[in-house]
Amino acid sequence: MENVISDEEIEKSFNALGAEIYNIIYSEQKVGGVVLNINNETQNNSIELFYLYPKYHNLGIGQDIWKTIEEKYPKTKEWKLVTPYFEKRNINFYVNKCGFHIVEFVNKYHKGKNKHNRVNDNEKISWKDEFFVFEKL
Repeated sequence: MENVISDEEIEKSFNALGAEIYNIIYSEQKVGGVVLNINNETQNNSIELFYLYPKYHNLGIGQDIWKTIEEKYPKTKEWKLVTPYFEKRNINFYVNKCGFHIVEFVNKYHKGKNKHNRVNDNEKISWKDEFFVFEKL
């Protein structure tokens, strides 16, 4: 089975300037993790990685974590994230539970407006390269 996110992408998010990495602990158990990218100058922040182990899905933990993140970073002007187009659980969570809006669909016909989200012109587009860009203002 191929990972949705490569080890290289995970390591890059951990080492990025502005990265803040958290383990998610619930009832004294590690249930997931989150990597945020915080820009203290612009307050345009992003979620680089957010996951819960499957046995902790559908318990409201994700929503509680998102509320905690928003409380911890109240000066944020914009939150941004990307997720693969086929991840219905993620799409439902971010749009219906957290209040994000889909602002762009990156695919072989549209390689992305923002340089941060743009797929390189020399790369072959694969299923991994089709993703939604979400924003929350």
